[in-house]
Amino acid sequence: MLKKRSFLFVLISLIPLSFILTQCFSNKPEDPRGQVFAGSASCVKCHSAVYDSYIHTAHFQTSRPASLNNIDGSFAKGSNGFDFGNGMKVVMEKRKDGLYQVGYVNGKVVDAQKFDITVGHVKAQTYLYWKGNQLFELPMSYFSALHSWTNSPGYAADRIDFSRPIIKRCLECHSSYVNELPEPEMSLTNRKVNFDKSSLIYGIDCERCHGPAANHVNYHTEYPEEKKAKYITTYSSLTRGQKMDACAVCHSGNKDAFQRSAFVFKMGDTLAKFREPHFLHENTDPATLDVHGNQDALLSSSKCFLMSNMDCGTCHNPHVNNSQNIALYTQKCLNCHSEAKHNFCTMAPKLGSAINNNCISCHMPQKPSNVISVEAAGGKMSVPYLVRTHRIAIYPEETKKVLAFIKMQGS
Repeated sequence: MLKKRSFLFVLISLIPLSFILTQCFSNKPEDPRGQVFAGSASCVKCHSAVYDSYIHTAHFQTSRPASLNNIDGSFAKGSNGFDFGNGMKVVMEKRKDGLYQVGYVNGKVVDAQKFDITVGHVKAQTYLYWKGNQLFELPMSYFSALHSWTNSPGYAADRIDFSRPIIKRCLECHSSYVNELPEPEMSLTNRKVNFDKSSLIYGIDCERCHGPAANHVNYHTEYPEEKKAKYITTYSSLTRGQKMDACAVCHSGNKDAFQRSAFVFKMGDTLAKFREPHFLHENTDPATLDVHGNQDALLSSSKCFLMSNMDCGTCHNPHVNNSQNIALYTQKCLNCHSEAKHNFCTMAPKLGSAINNNCISCHMPQKPSNVISVEAAGGKMSVPYLVRTHRIAIYPEETKKVLAFIKMQGS
């Protein structure tokens, strides 16, 4: 009798799991990543406020189907071109079948390709186009600091180039998934990759960070009274190292080489298991690390990081667009640094009330990237691509700039 009761208890306890599994695998998957993925739209029912906030962030909008609504550059005559000189120019044109970048040499069209994908949101945008199943970068980007079209980063300033291929690693940080098609002609000299267009998931979606959610959605749909998150990885459940790795997948530098696709990485994984062995021994000297993409290594070398338990989430809420809210980030500093703790800023008497807005201006200033260069039309002016360094430190020259600005405002 006891054995029968035990068996019955086990059988009943398995009912929720069997419901989840049958729900996941009974229907044809719509998400290209597989049946264990629910798709971000499924998150809205229970997390509408978070979702409605997140869709306005740079992460969510890091790649989108190109349209007039998300291309920042102008298509108006007089503001829609980039002149290389020597009779060469690229003009942004509206045509009946879409938006194009058109290359001209001495007035004759040499190439014309459609805006298919917009990449980027805050500082700059670059654009991609499909050619069959292959992706290429368009020659013109939009640079916010100039408020104009510019030569795409790294492109030669003396010729029009529509030929730069997009490889999978680019999409691993600017999208949530794409399926790579086999390419028998692939070689060391042929880096072009074929993609399944229909499998591309734009931007960084919920499941790119939180992992497959079909089981989570099915369970909580059936048991809405259960408030503890089931069958999903939460950020708060991770160790400090796991939290850092979850961000470092895309914020650990341009030289990062993976043995396995970054699309396979899930929160809670260890990034060291993904990287090529030689990368683990790469130079991580903060004095030589470029500010573009190296946020993980720069932050990890900071005294604030080494002497605390802070991680990326200490200052950043990825669900909210706070990129321009310097006062908010300053408050994060003041939460740890105070007179009561005897670790307050020594410049406080000179800064006065300005200290409430200027912590990161002094200690995390914007620095020019050495891997991204931008030129104005005609190559007459090179404009620095500024990125806020994540190495928290003392920068005397930046402090002088802040003090001079405060003095000028007071005079």
